[in-house]
Amino acid sequence: MHGYGPTPQQQTTSRPSPATLTAVRVILVTVTVLSCGLLGWVAMLRLAIVTRRPRDWFLLAVVIVLNVALFAFILATPDDPDEMSDAAVLFMLLWIVALLAGVITYYLYVEIRHYGSLGSPTPYSAPGHPAPLLPYQQHPAQQHQNRHQNQNQRPQPNPYTVPTLPPTPTPAPQRLDQVRAELDELSDYLRKENREGEGR
Repeated sequence: MHGYGPTPQQQTTSRPSPATLTAVRVILVTVTVLSCGLLGWVAMLRLAIVTRRPRDWFLLAVVIVLNVALFAFILATPDDPDEMSDAAVLFMLLWIVALLAGVITYYLYVEIRHYGSLGSPTPYSAPGHPAPLLPYQQHPAQQHQNRHQNQNQRPQPNPYTVPTLPPTPTPAPQRLDQVRAELDELSDYLRKENREGEGR
């Protein structure tokens, strides 16, 4: 239970600015691609730290094991490309592509979803600082006093305004009556034509 005054806000998780998030994502994806997936664990480590979910820590360990195994496989292949079999080259290529696609896709999807669930930062708050209370909350006594003062005050007319007269209704133009008469004439003519056509 709180007394008079503004109610304290709940402590919210600070959300980095969209520019910072975009820059971090671009850097981590670039590092992963340029290292052919061998540094994909860096993006997964950031994701595990940000989300703090056991599943992301487990996937970080899986990516590290896959990276170590890939590195060992690369070291075990012969230095001369002519001595490598086509199957070994294809296997290594598929391993690298699968690792790159899996890490980048999962990292971007989960991080964007995580920060999207936190909501966008308010325009008045800096990261880590609560937003100001809007609208300003007053004490109940002040609210009652302000309401009482507003009831006693009469609205003062503005001396600088020009009084406006209500618009006068304009009479219907005579042209309208003429058009009506012509339409009535035309409809009578058409009825007469229909009757003559049916009589034949």
